[in-house]
Order: sequence, then structure tokens, then C-alpha cells
Amino acid sequence: MAERGTYVLTLADWAKRLDPDGKTPDIVELLSQTNEILTDMIFQEGNLPIGHRTTVRTGLPTAAWRLLNQGVQPSKSTTAQIDESCGMLEAWSEVDVELAKLNGNQQAFRLSEAQSFIEAMNQEMASTLFYGNSSVANEEFTGLSARYSSLSAANAQNIVSGSGSGSDNSSIWLIGWGQQSIFGIFPKGSKAGLEHNDLGEETVETTAGIAGTRMRAFRDQWKWKIGIALRDWRYNVRIPNIDISNLVAKSSAADIIELMIKSIHRIPNIRAVRPVFYMNRTVMQMLDIMRRDDVISGGGLSYADVDGKIQYSFRGIPIRTCDALVETEAAVA
Repeated sequence: MAERGTYVLTLADWAKRLDPDGKTPDIVELLSQTNEILTDMIFQEGNLPIGHRTTVRTGLPTAAWRLLNQGVQPSKSTTAQIDESCGMLEAWSEVDVELAKLNGNQQAFRLSEAQSFIEAMNQEMASTLFYGNSSVANEEFTGLSARYSSLSAANAQNIVSGSGSGSDNSSIWLIGWGQQSIFGIFPKGSKAGLEHNDLGEETVETTAGIAGTRMRAFRDQWKWKIGIALRDWRYNVRIPNIDISNLVAKSSAADIIELMIKSIHRIPNIRAVRPVFYMNRTVMQMLDIMRRDDVISGGGLSYADVDGKIQYSFRGIPIRTCDALVETEAAVA
């Protein structure tokens, strides 16, 4: 687990390597505050202008016992190349110059507006990370759910079903971040993380009131080029089919703790990656209640008070709340 912060780079690390303009590190800090997954997610610059090409091993060579004076048939491993694409998330802000001046501190007013754009892009990115599907919306990158979507697929052993049905399900994810497992990517030659272009004061055409009129406005552009590279599916586990209504009612509810234990044992080598659990607030709440109900052992769940904030972990693996994980998933069959 020493890989994070030692051998791999987070967005904050990449920001320190960019040309200093006094803004990018602040933006990265804001990203981490509003989206905890960025605290864990590691990034690597892609080797393609649109993403990253990675080579994965698809088969091992054969080994055989031999007798004296008898040889062994030569063999070799097999590999395949996979191209992972990035998506381009973008937003524009236009603030009436006179409105900004009314605040008395136009820079503070613009920052306040900027934070709403950062939050909106955070939420969209986190949602795409889990639910994006480039085969349905080719402007997106393909997220995790589309890659772990069938109990009969080749990677089904890393899908631990909570046995729920209907359409009010959610998932817990155990993601093993690492350069040989899964990491975030950005296109070759581009900047890591959210890019902010302050275009200053410009004349813009308005749509409110009389169409085609003009005004002076502060204009900002926000861009984020991002994708994920999944090199080894064995280091991620999806726990789908957690029926939310049953979970809250504590009636025929999924045993979250048991499912989390099973997911840990699906990972080939938990120490080779930076593992983190992700779940939404409802599932986190019920997990905490299960811990309270299991007073004797604590169910393996513990927490620490760090800088005034409770941080949960399960058997030493951090647990993050991720609001992007919805409660309306269809059952994985």
C-alpha cells in the first residue's frame, strides 16, 4: 500500500509539475474537497493524443515436468493492446461586469461563481467514472459499470452480487488504484486535471431581454480531459444489486460487511495496489448502523478522527462516500 504518494502521482502532484500561474494548485485543492475520489485516484499522462495505449497479458506460457533425455516444448505468453480514450468535459461562464462590481470584491464574486462550475464538473466526472459508456454516448469515456456489467462475463468473479432485484439498487466498489491495475489518464501533451482559462473582460451577445444585445462580461472557460485505463480487471470488485429499500428497512437486506469481506478476497494481491471502498451516503449510513448492531467485534469497521473529520476504514482499507453512486441501478444479471 506504499505505492500511493511514493511511486505514483495524484492530481495535486501533477499540479506541482505544471507551469506556475498561481491558479492551478488552488483548483486542484478545491477538486479534492468536493470529490473525495480524487484524493485516491492516480494519474498518468497518456501516450496517445486522444488517450492511452496499454499492453495487457492475455495468456501465460506453459511449463511442463520433464524426464532425463527428454525435452520440453517451447512456449510463449500472449498479449493484446487496448486503446483507452479520454473524454473532453467543458463549460463556459459569463458574468456581467457590472454585476461583479456590485459585490464590492469582484475577484471574490468570480471565485464564488467558479466554485459552482468546479462542483458541476466534479459531479459529472464522478458520474462518468462509474456510469460512462462510450458505446452509447461516444463523447464520454467508458466508466466502470459498463466494464463490470454481467454475472456471466469473463470478469464475473469480481462481481459479488448483493442479490437485490428491481430498479432501486446501488453498488459498492472496491478499486485497487495502481499503475499496473487502474489509473486515470489525460491525453499526451495536455494538462492534468481541470484547466481554467480566464479570458478576462469581453463583449458578449446576450439572450435575456432583447435578443442580440451586447454587454461587457467576465468570461471563463473550464476544460477537463480525462479517462481511465484498466490494465488488470482483477484488482477491482463491484458489489452490485444492493436493494436500497430492503437495506433501509433492514428486511431481507444485503449483508454489506459480508459482501465487503468477499470482495477483498477477490483481489489477487491487496498489497500491490492502493485499495479504496466507494459507496453512497445511504449505504454508508446502513454500514455504520450494522457496525453499531455488531457491538462485540465491530464488524471489522473502524474510524479515526483526522483533522476533525471522521474517516472510515474496513480492515485497514479506506471507505469514501461517493454521491455519484446512484440508487436507481438496474439489477446486474
